[in-house]
Amino acid sequence: MTSASNATQSSEQAELPTGPRHVAIIMDGNGRWAQMRGRPRLFGHHAGAKRVREIVEACPDNGVKYLTIFAFSTENWKRTQVEVSGLMKLFQRYITKEAKALSDDGVRVRFIGDRVRLNAKLVEMMDNLEVMTSDNDRVHLTIALNYGGRDEVARATKRLAQDVATGKLDPETVDEETLPKYLDTYVLPDPDLVIRTSGEARISNFLLWQSAYAEYEFIDTLWPDFTAKEFSKLTSKYGTRDRRFGAVSA
Repeated sequence: MTSASNATQSSEQAELPTGPRHVAIIMDGNGRWAQMRGRPRLFGHHAGAKRVREIVEACPDNGVKYLTIFAFSTENWKRTQVEVSGLMKLFQRYITKEAKALSDDGVRVRFIGDRVRLNAKLVEMMDNLEVMTSDNDRVHLTIALNYGGRDEVARATKRLAQDVATGKLDPETVDEETLPKYLDTYVLPDPDLVIRTSGEARISNFLLWQSAYAEYEFIDTLWPDFTAKEFSKLTSKYGTRDRRFGAVSA
């Protein structure tokens, strides 16, 4: 190989991205952020929704192709009726307000989670936004709505069992590569980095299967205060980690 070829190869290697391709975020701290300001919890949720756009817009500059955000969990139904109702209205408002901007910015939007319990109007809006942005590829934004990792695995297992029962799937061929094909995230790569804001150090039933080898960052910043600058700092830090996936470094 010539020296010129070596130089080209070295240049190409140097340009390979070292940051995470897929970042997942547990957006925690909206309620506390509002209460610290003497405001109702929903005020914090509205502030948090505004923060989403800044982080989505920061993805391309940080080499992030896929962004998955935890908007509403299967456990969040336990909150007060006022808060749950307010959140459902907020989701509809977010879609109405942001749909065109997301589409124009080349963002493809997907929703994961069980839609059965969501109201019909919201589900229709979700479906329409997915179709509207289906040809986009600049950033893939996945919104986890009425989502729980255990619930997702249970639903996936049920679908897998149905395929076995009808003869579509040979049970002898089932392995760890089979179940992911039945998960809500079957078209997405696994997350490389999972960030949780607000100082809590738990994963709260989020992407349990997919995050088996993800790196985690638990930070004290409340979600409405989480900036693109801090996002960039965390994605850059990811590039310094030695990811061995169970192996030993040479």
